[in-house]
Amino acid sequence: MSNIEEKFPRALWVRLIIYIAVGHLFAAFIYLLFEVGAQQ
Repeated sequence: MSNIEEKFPRALWVRLIIYIAVGHLFAAFIYLLFEVGAQQ
């Protein structure tokens, strides 16, 4: 496990998780816009 932590610093993991979370939130927002738009 220490091998992986040496290759990828903690800051990179935090940034990766934030990017994935923001990307999913953005995708969900776009999906919601299409769903609401399709109903009207």
